[in-house]
Amino acid sequence: MTFEEQRSLDGLAREFAGKLTELTRGVLGKDSPRFHAVNMGKHVRVAAISDDEKYVPIPVKINDEVRLHLLVEHFCCWDGKTEFLATDKSLVKLHYAGVPEPLLRWEYVRTWQNPPGAHVQVHAHRDEMAYLLRLAENGQPRAGLRRDRMPRLSEMHVPVGGHRMRPCLEDVLLFLYREFHIDTEPGWRDVVAKHLAEWRLVQLKSAVRDAPEAAVEVLRDLGYEIVGPKVVTPRPDPDKVKLFWP
Repeated sequence: MTFEEQRSLDGLAREFAGKLTELTRGVLGKDSPRFHAVNMGKHVRVAAISDDEKYVPIPVKINDEVRLHLLVEHFCCWDGKTEFLATDKSLVKLHYAGVPEPLLRWEYVRTWQNPPGAHVQVHAHRDEMAYLLRLAENGQPRAGLRRDRMPRLSEMHVPVGGHRMRPCLEDVLLFLYREFHIDTEPGWRDVVAKHLAEWRLVQLKSAVRDAPEAAVEVLRDLGYEIVGPKVVTPRPDPDKVKLFWP
């Protein structure tokens, strides 16, 4: 990566950090910690972090009392063509306030297909799920039993829509309000709606770049006149197109 590419990447990551700060403060309150972009070489870490680069939990209130913490982290990089900001790995963890082990984890790993790149891991244990895991004849649960270790629900990777349609922080905030009626700022719905629309459109554009022929087909059905490129670039191997990854 050249110096100019690194500088441009840093700038895009700082813009992303600003958007996350705007989102969390617009929903949870102005005391929510600021997101920062920290250059780590090949990646730029975007997270709510302190001056000594440690995680800072985002407090979430229920009935005006902090009951939950969110820990949010993104590792940003260039996309394959060094044109757009991409996420190499992201993590959103939901904790009871003061409890080290999370209740839920929303994760994304750009290079993964198995387990799926975008997934949820549940740490809140249920006896029924543990029993079902013990019955598994193959896969990770059975491998764990062969090592004389009880399988854990938190080891399951629940798919959530693939690399392009994965959940975002906005989805998590809506989930927290819907399920726990967390305290929010006036106008928070407009803040979430704005950021959610931006995120979905960015992902839609990424999906179009993965499958431009499908986009052309739909646009022509809608009455648009589409002119093909003068120079047609080779299409990537379908196995390498993230739209089709689990």
